[in-house]
Amino acid sequence: MDLLGIQHFDAFLLACIALNLTPGLDTFYILARSGREGRAVGMGAVLGINAGCVVHTLAAVLGISAILMTSVWAFSVLKYLGAAYLIWVGLRMLMTRQTARQPTETRGRGAAAAFRQGMLTNVLNPKVALFYLAFLPQFVDRHATHPQLGLLVLGLSFIGTGMTWSTVLALAGSHIHSLLQRRPRVGLWMDRVCGGVLLGFGVKLALQRQS
Repeated sequence: MDLLGIQHFDAFLLACIALNLTPGLDTFYILARSGREGRAVGMGAVLGINAGCVVHTLAAVLGISAILMTSVWAFSVLKYLGAAYLIWVGLRMLMTRQTARQPTETRGRGAAAAFRQGMLTNVLNPKVALFYLAFLPQFVDRHATHPQLGLLVLGLSFIGTGMTWSTVLALAGSHIHSLLQRRPRVGLWMDRVCGGVLLGFGVKLALQRQS
């Protein structure tokens, strides 16, 4: 790893695992989607969230994320776009009615919608971009021959650990799916809780300041 300048890779992997195990918006979103719509939709959410991580990794490698760190305007624009999207999805889940045999429209339809929503909630969060920019370079020697490739390898490694844990969450959430099919009112309240949490995350993101 000398050519790439990667340092303390074992410590990096341990940090990745610890960060992935920490519950957050991604954890809740995957469990909610797989629980309400099954394993395939849950995996759509997993792929969408990790696709967003790929975008942030490439942005960190190319230096685009640095703009968010130095530009208050760019940070604010992305922050409010992300907050507005989360609040919009959350409100739809809170306000849409559900019958016993008709799933709510607010979750979108199928794995494609789960992928799209998962990716957007990740990409439109400037704090995630700043995390990649601040976290990855700590494990790369900037005097290496190809430090950008080192950042790319670290980013993909982080995504690999995240994909593994996200898949476990999707499989666990899918076990709830059969229960919700038999008890639609439980599913209705799950939608309400999910909408409230997304709304809360949106408000929290809107109130965050650039650090």
